[in-house]
Amino acid sequence: MPEKNPAALDFLLTRRSRPAKTLTTPVPSREELGPILQAAARTPDHGKLEPWRFIVLEGAALERLAALAGERGTALEMEPEKVEKFQTQLKQPGLAVVVVSSPVESEKVPFVEQLYSAGAVCLAMLNAALASGWGANWLSGWGSHDREFVTKGLGLALHETVAGFIHIGTETAAPPERPRPDLGNITAWVAE
Repeated sequence: MPEKNPAALDFLLTRRSRPAKTLTTPVPSREELGPILQAAARTPDHGKLEPWRFIVLEGAALERLAALAGERGTALEMEPEKVEKFQTQLKQPGLAVVVVSSPVESEKVPFVEQLYSAGAVCLAMLNAALASGWGANWLSGWGSHDREFVTKGLGLALHETVAGFIHIGTETAAPPERPRPDLGNITAWVAE
């Protein structure tokens, strides 16, 4: 029989992201964030390519990015509400980790597998933050897909994209449980 870890399974069966708008300070210190980043870096990575990297955004950096989002939103003639929503998202709760998908040339590992790995890093980081007692949320937003925003604001190279912003802070309110998928509708059993 395999060795079980009931506490880990219970955590995974009951985990729930915390909306970024409900997160506040304090946020993790660099020392407290270290194990969260380390746990995320243990994500499956075919070929040991490390096709992702982290950018930790704090206080003034988040304010700078929110201002840039305002400039970009105006330049793109976006609805003010959409721009303001992304700006607010950037500033809450005062700490966000950008998971950057940074694929590596490889004959053995296709680009799509490297992209999946970056997504898995986002979920691993989210779960590690929650397991550490912090509130956390994985978001993207329109700025994640705007080349000028990610190049100017985050220094991303042309081959890099944002897999997600992981917002981490102190939770102010636990969200209610939401409906979950019906396993019968999404699972096919194939025995032959």
